[in-house]
Amino acid sequence: MENQNYMIEFCPNGNVSKLILKNDPYKMNWVVDENYLEIVHYDDKDKLFGNFSITINDKKYTNHETQGKLSESAGLTTVTYDFDEVAVMFHYDLSKSEDSLRWTIQLVNRTSSEVYISDFSVWSSFAYVMYRMNDLNMQTRHSTAVFPSISKSFTKLACVRRSNTAPHLGIYQLNGETNSVGTYCEYKNLFFENASPSLDGILFHQLVFAGGYPEDFTNSDWIYCKDGFSMKANETKDWQFVLEAFDDQEDFYEVGKKHGHPVYNFEPLAITNQPYDFSFSLPSNRSLKDAYVEYKSENDVVKVQNIMSTIHKNESGYQATLLFEEPSELKVSIELDNGKMDSVIVNVMKPIQNIIANRAKYVSNVLYSGPDGETPFSYTPISNQGESLGKLSFVLKKNLLGTTDQSEVQKVEESCVNYIRPKWFINGDFTKPAFLYGDFYRCMDFEYIGHVFYLLSQFDQSILKYNSPDTYLEWAADVFTLRVNPDLHHTERGKEEAQMLGTFFLYINGLLDELKRRGLTDKYDEINALWSDIATNVANESNSFKAAVTEHFYDNAGFGPAAGALASSGHIEAAKKYGELLIANIGFSNDFRAQNPDRWWEALSYMIHSLWGGLTAAATLKVYEKLHDPRYLKAAYRATVGILYCYDTDAKATDKRLTTGEAASTYSVAGPNVNRPDLSRNRFGQSTFYRDGGIFSKLFNKEEETSDWDMGEELAAYLDGFGQKTFLYVENNQIKVINGCIEHTEQGLLIHSYAPYPTEYHFYDVDSHFISKNGELVSEILYADGRFQLVKNEQEVG
Repeated sequence: MENQNYMIEFCPNGNVSKLILKNDPYKMNWVVDENYLEIVHYDDKDKLFGNFSITINDKKYTNHETQGKLSESAGLTTVTYDFDEVAVMFHYDLSKSEDSLRWTIQLVNRTSSEVYISDFSVWSSFAYVMYRMNDLNMQTRHSTAVFPSISKSFTKLACVRRSNTAPHLGIYQLNGETNSVGTYCEYKNLFFENASPSLDGILFHQLVFAGGYPEDFTNSDWIYCKDGFSMKANETKDWQFVLEAFDDQEDFYEVGKKHGHPVYNFEPLAITNQPYDFSFSLPSNRSLKDAYVEYKSENDVVKVQNIMSTIHKNESGYQATLLFEEPSELKVSIELDNGKMDSVIVNVMKPIQNIIANRAKYVSNVLYSGPDGETPFSYTPISNQGESLGKLSFVLKKNLLGTTDQSEVQKVEESCVNYIRPKWFINGDFTKPAFLYGDFYRCMDFEYIGHVFYLLSQFDQSILKYNSPDTYLEWAADVFTLRVNPDLHHTERGKEEAQMLGTFFLYINGLLDELKRRGLTDKYDEINALWSDIATNVANESNSFKAAVTEHFYDNAGFGPAAGALASSGHIEAAKKYGELLIANIGFSNDFRAQNPDRWWEALSYMIHSLWGGLTAAATLKVYEKLHDPRYLKAAYRATVGILYCYDTDAKATDKRLTTGEAASTYSVAGPNVNRPDLSRNRFGQSTFYRDGGIFSKLFNKEEETSDWDMGEELAAYLDGFGQKTFLYVENNQIKVINGCIEHTEQGLLIHSYAPYPTEYHFYDVDSHFISKNGELVSEILYADGRFQLVKNEQEVG
């Protein structure tokens, strides 16, 4: 079936096997391809686009139990599945418009009595595929990220091609009510088979109209509905969606507005007792009927507050300045004059300084083993992977920015001398890495070790108790050299991984500056040459996106650092190419938790991963600081807010509640997470998969291990970026702020920073900047007459 812009093919049983946009130069199939499932031996044909399951009066049916009946007419294909109580019909209509596909799902009660539908889920399996092939053309041009916006009346999915090359594909709800969007993951992981790349997989998405979870399932998710519904005798219900191409994020919402969807301008984070600007526009034929916010109070009671009186209509839409006193996930809902409902989900947090200080205390006082621990001088949980050392870098970075706690710094130093060095290096020799993974080691581990040593070298001698700052700087240089010099490795894997980019893009320039400043010329020359060669090689190969491959076939742990490193090293054109992969990787949604960098393997679901989400955000911010394209600034901030949710001790819509200073490395955005329903919209650590066996039982010792083993590096990165910096930019002829809020005063714009250590304000559009002297904290600043001014004495500073 086809029209001017679309070509659709069906399997014999009625599910969609091919969906192609004719103006797409790459002719991507936008739905999961049955042939690929056969190639990789995935038994998931029951999850192809248009398959479904339904539970009627406690009896479950799927479309595999009956043969679908296909009927075709001009521009319209109907697939009908008949069961005893109901008929399920799918209408695929290309006749309404050349620009779109109308997809209608009908449910008909065929009986003369009421029936109860406790579960009804339809697979909308777009091509969210990480291919089992080292073919970057397939990974970037024939694979899509899927970013869900779940709403009672206005659910939509943004399917963004991973190269960020338009056309992309959007799906917009026109009629009916949607409860949620769930996912199921099929994957293969060869991590312990000394294979690199080692991981591939597919994420299948389903639209949930009723239930979606096992019987009697409950969790703390109060935001999204899990209910079923009743159907009267002979009643028909229908859900209608339209599929239409879009060019970019802004166009995605404009297409939605054309189909009746509200468009919002909101930031994902509000800080308690700070003004929060919220605005939206409606289609011209619609008006606002009501508006309210919902949140959970400290005693877990859902409270509702009407905000209709605070919303003002102007020529561009509706606007409100809100103030929230209690920290919690917050649901802002609007009702239109036609009865349809829409919502956005923001997070309200206490000032982030609280999280940073409490986390550093927790790491230092609870996780540190000390000399008498089971593994002396280590920080629990124990792991062979260098990611587990990120929490040490975070503690050091926090102490460099704020008031120094000598005890916290010296515990890290003890660990470096007595635990890290002898564990990862044979006899402490930085040229002889220990084979901690059986018959191989990971070069990636060394970049985390180098970061800890480098940060330790920034402290004054009076703070340290074992060695001088210069000694730790030399250690950092030696470990970094091992990380990036393939000639120092005798294994093929070691030589290959040494040439991959990694988290060291966060600190390489600082390391070089310090080596030069302290007169360590030989080490400076060696590292500078190695770094220059790596950056140049990645830049020269940017057309093929080679650095997107890490241990996995396609990975933001590859193209994130690549983009950040290329920006930091001045390879601007190459940074632009990799930067597009970042834009396609960071979600946009009505829910702050679904605006994270796209990843799946730690949760087997669409997820927030604290470490790589945070590092991807940090790389995106570095690209913004070179290119000054606000897409990167906004994407970096969206991603960062999601990462902070992994540390949020006031979150109430997740079963995993965090005590003061605790953290959880992973948040499963999808609900349901069909692989592990208990993880749906929940925070956890990967050790929770220990009981599922496979590689997880090799990675972890027990299911009860703490949930933060690989956390910390992203907070160190955050403290280098949004932890200190607030940004102004111009959009639609208005000055907007990122990582803060604006008050309009008679003197000018008063900028309140959300940074825990606010020392920098930047307005790249007009080349105006403020950096405080000697790291002095400046929590608010005035912007007037084209320059930043200190509030107290209105001294010109930028």
